[in-house]
Amino acid sequence: MTIAFVDTPSALQDLCQQLDKSEWLAVDTEFHREKTYFPQLCLIQVANEDIIACVDPLAIDDLTPLMDLFYRDDITVVFHAARQDLELFYLMRTSLPPTVFDTQIAATVLGYGDQIGYGNLVKQCLHVELDKSQARTDWRQRPLSKDQIEYAADDVRYLRQLYIQLRDELVKKNRTSWLDDDFTALTAIDTYEEDPFKSWQRIKGAGRLKSQQLSVLQQLGAWREQRAIEMNLPRRWIIKDDPMLDLARFAPTTKEAMKKIRGLESRDIDRYASVIISTIESAQKIPKEDWPVMKKPAALSNQQEAIIDALMALFRKSCDEQSITPSAIANRKDVEALVRGQDSILKHGWRYKIIGHLLMAFIQGEISIQANSTHLEIKEN
Repeated sequence: MTIAFVDTPSALQDLCQQLDKSEWLAVDTEFHREKTYFPQLCLIQVANEDIIACVDPLAIDDLTPLMDLFYRDDITVVFHAARQDLELFYLMRTSLPPTVFDTQIAATVLGYGDQIGYGNLVKQCLHVELDKSQARTDWRQRPLSKDQIEYAADDVRYLRQLYIQLRDELVKKNRTSWLDDDFTALTAIDTYEEDPFKSWQRIKGAGRLKSQQLSVLQQLGAWREQRAIEMNLPRRWIIKDDPMLDLARFAPTTKEAMKKIRGLESRDIDRYASVIISTIESAQKIPKEDWPVMKKPAALSNQQEAIIDALMALFRKSCDEQSITPSAIANRKDVEALVRGQDSILKHGWRYKIIGHLLMAFIQGEISIQANSTHLEIKEN
């Protein structure tokens, strides 16, 4: 099948007319963000049953005709591992397509593995080994070679077949509805809205700080995030994480004191000393009741550990009976949350329908498990 390379507004209009009657579109994007805060969209691949096209957003300023197709209620937009693609869509429109299908999520509920990569899924389902020679391509460079275009096109060429195969398998196994909550969450606006005042939670080592130090880190993290957004630079290019931790820990209020912070470069001090000092001083005035808290769970009792062991046995039995990889559903921490009476992914969506309800029934004493030499048996109490 010929691949259309679309790099003019008129060619885009022609493509969109050809795609207009599609019930679904397989979509992927190539982007670059190594030196920026926001991803730079470099290529959009799109396909239906009859057409494969690579659209060049670096050559076409107005992508509205194509984006309008993606946002139609009557067209399902198919991705693999959609999160980053949808982030780009959100940045372009501050909204998200109404109807999406993620083959990675579908593969999970069908037992192909947890967060399986596109290449591995293509190999498992279609018995095709994808070319990986262009994996490190800088998609900003033009012109793109024939090999680069073929490589990019493969991301939707086989996605079409995966969608049809997985969709049909979901119907056959009566699991289509299992994905409703996951796809709804995938297109929830708050998934893509960044709160600068939560950015401190991504800083490794924050848990070693005391409460007021966390408050300082929260304010410094919010400042760094906002600065990175304004300058469209990676947050680590503003100030790296380790110096951020020490700024929160030692709370310097002079340039001289800041020079003692390991990893804080002199150019950073020259640029940001006054705003950092001001942020630290403001943070130290925040009332104690407003300090952020890094919650550390209490140690489990021996009996709680035993209950978790029993739940894990029940969990693995249920996964085995339904031909689902256990790691695709949950892990021990998720089961532990049930025992602690906390929220857990096992209390929601398809995970609750297929396994979570069983684990909750065990916790509530409604069922028990018995073991013989070959298998576990579930008994109603």
